[in-house]
Amino acid sequence: MLPPLSAPGTFYSLWQLPEHYMLVAPDFTILDASDRYLTATLLERAAIVGRDVFEVFPREEQSEWQVLFDSLDHVRQHATAHTMPRIRYDLQRPAGQGGGLEERYWQTTNYPQLDDQGRLQYILLKTEDVTEQHRAEQQATVMERELRESQERSRFILESLPVMVWTTRPDGAADYFNQRWLSFTSQPLAAETDWGWLEGVHPDDRAGAATAWRGAYESGQAYQTEYRLRCADGHYRWVLALGVPRHSAEGIISMWVGCCTDIHDQKTMVQELLLASEEQAALSDQAYQAYQLARSQRETFYALFMQAPALIAILRGPEYVFELANPLYEELLPGRDLLGRPLAEVLPEIIEQGFGALLDQVYQTGEPYYGKQVLAQLQRHPTAPPEDRYFDFTYQAFKENGKTVGIFVFAFEVTELVQVRQQLQTLMARPPAGA
Repeated sequence: MLPPLSAPGTFYSLWQLPEHYMLVAPDFTILDASDRYLTATLLERAAIVGRDVFEVFPREEQSEWQVLFDSLDHVRQHATAHTMPRIRYDLQRPAGQGGGLEERYWQTTNYPQLDDQGRLQYILLKTEDVTEQHRAEQQATVMERELRESQERSRFILESLPVMVWTTRPDGAADYFNQRWLSFTSQPLAAETDWGWLEGVHPDDRAGAATAWRGAYESGQAYQTEYRLRCADGHYRWVLALGVPRHSAEGIISMWVGCCTDIHDQKTMVQELLLASEEQAALSDQAYQAYQLARSQRETFYALFMQAPALIAILRGPEYVFELANPLYEELLPGRDLLGRPLAEVLPEIIEQGFGALLDQVYQTGEPYYGKQVLAQLQRHPTAPPEDRYFDFTYQAFKENGKTVGIFVFAFEVTELVQVRQQLQTLMARPPAGA
């Protein structure tokens, strides 16, 4: 508590401090206020001294008025300091400042000032304008909600994909299977997690599937194998299993994501075609059908890429020619024709910022590259100035016949999250208002 003082004039030394102070009598009559308080509240000393607090600050919302009254009454009744919860009280701007209401949020602590006999003599209000902090917190809350909604959309997409999706912890133990997997195996999730899924693999394939998976998560390399998986009717069907690791910003594997595709019909058909090689006409016809089926599946995956809530592109060859760019990627660069053109021709500014060197590194080594909140200056329109945009992204080489032939780009734009974090850092680094 501040030391007891005997007259309003002796508080004037406080008025020179960087905080905002107002002095009231026990009956809530305003006695004085610091210049900083008057500046922050857009008030004049002559207009408030001698008036009741609730006359100067009329009731706008019953709840806000009650909060102020209860706090002052607490100090008056108990002679102890009391800090009010944050409240909103908008200020009326003078006509010279454009008029109208200005939205403000305040944090106030009320201190009792006692005389020599311990009786309440004054109440000192120390008030802080926390409007900017409140707005930053509100914006951060909105961003967090939008992030949760984005995660929920991603979860929905995983559950809707026409393949069996799974994820594992870094040690290879499964922790998620989508509904398509559970429907295929007719097993509850608890029975499949950790290593339970191996129980559904055909006994003749189980050791090979386990060895292939162990080799992948121990080496950190992409996973691909085929095995027979028991389905709901008790029969086994061939599936193609694919998996890739997800890395943290430090390059450590944080999880694995993969999928299994039912290839039983194709595999059976190929086996039957090989056994019936003497029937060349039938072989040709069925081979063509197999080709058409494979093409259809490829188009399905392309459609999934187009609907994914991320920026996705496929760059082919050492010139990084755009073979695919999904709608979100194209929306980032409106007015630019991407497909069939090399990256250096479409986005020369990206090459100049060092991203070309990163692509060369991935293409030459075959090792993926992971970027976290990386700044890219993009000229989104031909005549527009460059814009600062931030991204989390992955460059992943893909191979054909054992040779790297292109790079898969997978990115999320995190510009707004970075800007909110920067605003909060700037706000927290500022000195108190009025300092």
